[in-house]
Amino acid sequence: MVSARQIQKTALTFPNLLSALRLALGVVLLGIAWWGNGRVFIGVLIFAFFLDLIDGPIARRWGMVSVLGPKIDSYADFSVYVSFFIGAWWLWPEIVQREAVFISLLGLSIVLPALTGLIKFRKATSYHTWLVKTAVVCMVPASLLLFLGGPAWPFQVAAVISACAGLEEIVISLLLDEPRSDVRSVFDLRGRGTGPG
Repeated sequence: MVSARQIQKTALTFPNLLSALRLALGVVLLGIAWWGNGRVFIGVLIFAFFLDLIDGPIARRWGMVSVLGPKIDSYADFSVYVSFFIGAWWLWPEIVQREAVFISLLGLSIVLPALTGLIKFRKATSYHTWLVKTAVVCMVPASLLLFLGGPAWPFQVAAVISACAGLEEIVISLLLDEPRSDVRSVFDLRGRGTGPG
């Protein structure tokens, strides 16, 4: 258990700064998309996804885990994904229209779990389930491939996986009495109670 003093000392950590940078990159992505620079948009998006891959492992490896970490990571995820959707619409409207069903599915898989947590707990959730991690690993290359002119089917498969991940997060929120961070799957709740972790 981390004490209040330890939490305060560890709140300003390198991994949290990486997540904060990713949060800011959401705004940067919108500006780049507004100015119509698709190549730079893709480059910054790849950089944001790279930061998302390394912040958690760095926090765990170097003992910089904090209560703030999962929360700011979730806000940063939301910022980048929303900016990605808006930017993609501005830069590649014909692709977005063609793949509207799967893009909507992906959008709902991000928005509905967040709304469920906000309605039930009055705060953002930060579960970071294995299924969400799988969805991100599938979605990142599939999205880049789609918007660089490649086939659509990897994106479509990734959108379905994302929908399953979103559904699992909704179920977790409905089962929990209080929010917890880093719930690896709905099966993590069995035998552990549903209180805070």
